[in-house]
Amino acid sequence: MTQAPEFETILYKTEGKIATITLNRPEQLNTIVPPMPDEVEKAVAIATLDENVSVIVLRGAGRSFCGGYNFGGGFHHWDSHMNTDGQWDPGKDFAFSTAPQVAPTQKFLSVWRTSKPVIAQVHGWCVGGGSDFALSADLIVASDDAMIGTPYSRMWGCYLSGMWLYRLGLTKAKEYALTGKPLSGAEAAEAGLINKAVPFAELESTVATLAEQLSNIPLSQLSAMKLIVNQAYDNMGLASTQTLGPILDGLMRNTPDAKRFIDLAQTDGVRAVVTERDGLFGDYSQGPAERQPNPEHVIIP
Repeated sequence: MTQAPEFETILYKTEGKIATITLNRPEQLNTIVPPMPDEVEKAVAIATLDENVSVIVLRGAGRSFCGGYNFGGGFHHWDSHMNTDGQWDPGKDFAFSTAPQVAPTQKFLSVWRTSKPVIAQVHGWCVGGGSDFALSADLIVASDDAMIGTPYSRMWGCYLSGMWLYRLGLTKAKEYALTGKPLSGAEAAEAGLINKAVPFAELESTVATLAEQLSNIPLSQLSAMKLIVNQAYDNMGLASTQTLGPILDGLMRNTPDAKRFIDLAQTDGVRAVVTERDGLFGDYSQGPAERQPNPEHVIIP
């Protein structure tokens, strides 16, 4: 096993033919802040260039895979890319959100573009931009009680990677796009959003077995099969969807309703706006205990 290099928001290690990238902000539910997208992209590049690696596994430390983008203080950690003189600059925003060299979504999509198969190991909360990231992997295995959703469908966002659309198909894509309601891991597997759901106690071993099986297939075979499937979806317009999504996301973060939403988050706290957004639906943090991930289900890197 090797452990390197040092990162600020993730961990990277290899064992045999398998590289593991772990989102490592457990106290913040692995919410996305700089430099996480850059570090994920760098780790994927390291794994792609490593001739000894055949499979990449994604996971989150602590009790969640990823709680999405951190908006508690607005998006001020990306202000220089989105604002001019303290005001939202739509020209800067769309350029930032679509350029592969800087766009967070494009950096996370490195898992889609790498020639090596990527398995997402999902537990706990996998919401917002975190779900867009996880669904960009080639295979997704989740714990039964994981909760996967896009609360930004209701306020302050839009689909970023397009993977919800392409994985679900028209009927279910419309349902979840318009309601923003989450699915448990078990429901996501039944709907075809992910590949498989298992009890949390079996999650790590299930992913490890799958990764080991794939690693024993010649890498050229894995790369060829991934390429032909990806190319088919690129031909369906995936790249253009991934361009439009972040542009619309920027617009939806700057409507009068969205500005009120973020102002309230800054004055009254994230819990207040989340309660207002999700209370009517009775889900996410406003849902009953049985519709929330078990907080005792923790991944220790």
